Amino acid sequence: MSNYPHPIIAREGWPFLAISLLLAIAATVWCAAWSIPLWVIFVFVLQFFRDPAREIPQQVGAVLSPADGRVIKVERTQDPYGHRDAILVSVFMNVFNVHSNRSPVDGTIQKVQYFPGKFVNADLDKASTENERNAIVLNTADGQTVTFVQVAGLIARRILCYVKAGDTLTRGQRYGFIRFGSRVDVYLPLTATVKVSIGDKVSATTTILAQL
Repeated sequence: MSNYPHPIIAREGWPFLAISLLLAIAATVWCAAWSIPLWVIFVFVLQFFRDPAREIPQQVGAVLSPADGRVIKVERTQDPYGHRDAILVSVFMNVFNVHSNRSPVDGTIQKVQYFPGKFVNADLDKASTENERNAIVLNTADGQTVTFVQVAGLIARRILCYVKAGDTLTRGQRYGFIRFGSRVDVYLPLTATVKVSIGDKVSATTTILAQL
């Protein structure tokens, strides 16, 4: 089963693709040699905004990765948005990862909180509390709470979130996008069994982060 709501290029990237393509074509007409950097930029924008369909695991209780990237943190901590002790799994995205964000579990959103902030390197610990971020606190059908937080990075300057409190999400459903390098923090119940380790590469939707 897959979630594929739009063509393989994310709709957030269409304006950037159109502008970079027009500039590259115009430069080619004017002077082919000078157009090479603009074609490189176009290819970079094209790969950055790719958003392929993903197969959705159907295991009961599976918590899916909300983003592509690398696991940089697995630890017990305090969930500052759900106000509880939790297990934190952080996924860092570089500029070559797919930046579409997808829901890790099925459930109903209890609240969505946006926080303006800094744009330090998303790989740093303090990014979770100091950077611009958007947190979603979601309750599953069996009453468990999963919080997932979009965190802006050094280059990322725009967090996009398309859901609100009261909305129902299904696992693998696309709910947002972060433009350029960033991270997503996932706060799990203490009873969850984590299936990944620091350093693991994960893929949005297809990788199981944990089991509830």
